Amino acid sequence: MHRTRHLSMTEGPLLPAIVRFSLPLMLSNVLQVLFNMSDIAVVGRFAGPAALGAVGSTTILITLFTGFLIGMGSGVNVTVARYLGAESHRDVSETVHTSALLLLATGLLLLAAGFAFTPGMLSLLGTKPELMDGAVRYLRIYLLGMPAAALFNFGSGVMSAAGDTRHPLTFLTIAGALNVALNILFVVGFRMAEAGVALASTISQYVSAALTLISLARRPESIGLHLNRLRLSAQKSAQVLAISIPSGLQNAIFAIANLFIQAGVNTFDAVMVEGNAAAANADALVYDVMAAVYMACSSFMGQNFGAGKKERVKKSYLLCLGLSFGVGAVLSALLLLFGRTFLSLFTSDAEVAQAGLARLRVMGCSYAFSALMDCSIAASRGLGRSLVPTVIVILGSCVFRVVWVYTVFAHFHTILSLYLLYIFSWALTGAAELLYFLHCYRERTALLGKQRADE
Repeated sequence: MHRTRHLSMTEGPLLPAIVRFSLPLMLSNVLQVLFNMSDIAVVGRFAGPAALGAVGSTTILITLFTGFLIGMGSGVNVTVARYLGAESHRDVSETVHTSALLLLATGLLLLAAGFAFTPGMLSLLGTKPELMDGAVRYLRIYLLGMPAAALFNFGSGVMSAAGDTRHPLTFLTIAGALNVALNILFVVGFRMAEAGVALASTISQYVSAALTLISLARRPESIGLHLNRLRLSAQKSAQVLAISIPSGLQNAIFAIANLFIQAGVNTFDAVMVEGNAAAANADALVYDVMAAVYMACSSFMGQNFGAGKKERVKKSYLLCLGLSFGVGAVLSALLLLFGRTFLSLFTSDAEVAQAGLARLRVMGCSYAFSALMDCSIAASRGLGRSLVPTVIVILGSCVFRVVWVYTVFAHFHTILSLYLLYIFSWALTGAAELLYFLHCYRERTALLGKQRADE
């Protein structure tokens, strides 16, 4: 019998529980960033610049696909957490088994669509002709892992909703270590270049998915996954998709909006472009660590809302907001203090490093302010509202950025005027998301009060 200790989200002190929940997720996200960096390092070091360029040409598409699956997983997390808080075990089980089928179908659809349209998508991104064959080969092999990535995000969403973030961390660590070993074997040993890196990633994704499914299958409680219970519930499908699809689309649209920012960077000389690329590696590191707190926010608010504990819902939001801001501020301070050391991991050119520092100085004063936007979005989703927050973030952080590039940046045409769009878009969007969350909180807690009065 599989036994795992889950922390309580609806009882006891909130802050220690939120920290205990978030830390394994932070480590998971940092490991994922480091493993992705190892892919680039191995192919660049041992397969040459052409293979490195081919892999790099697919980054925006990989981000788009994986971001969509992560968004789908958040829908599973919020829905399961709400039913767990209400102690509605039948609804939890129905949601788990419906979500497994939904996420698997999503992974298969991404595989089929991505595989068919790979050359066309890479052409639209302006992939250089000499890199096209390698990029197509890499992306198609990588896409074979989409069903596995979907199932891992499903399982991670279910486990974290129940307060278990340790097992997903363990599974990711095992799969990540395997990925690094296979990278070296396929690229250095078998001379497979970009195909070897892609194959290593795909195999490791199936390993993490298998470990996740086995773990869920061994759990006797309502979050357990059992083949004989796999069926689609129309009601649970609608609930999961109502949160998952907007969240997934938000992640995908962010990736597209960043293309316009990159186009702005590309108007400067090669040194600035390379410096920006080196410094941008900090983005994933900071964002993904802060994202662990946002997952905690959705999970704690979902469970406490399901349990009808209004004060814990509000306190969960405030604590997560403060914690995510603090985490962003600490990481930013470290980047400002040790920026040159960080950049030395990616470039040995002094001019490129200096250009990278220009970005780190602006972003180091900006990252923490994204907490208001993202934590408020997570809070609204925890209360079951996903569509409006997604529309707000698309307008405020995507459309606004495109407009900024063609107005403010076009007027001043300085790298500072380009980088400042981040903090302005986060401040604007964060204010709007906060107002919407406050509306949701009043509406949903009023509903709780009415339900209690009817009882």
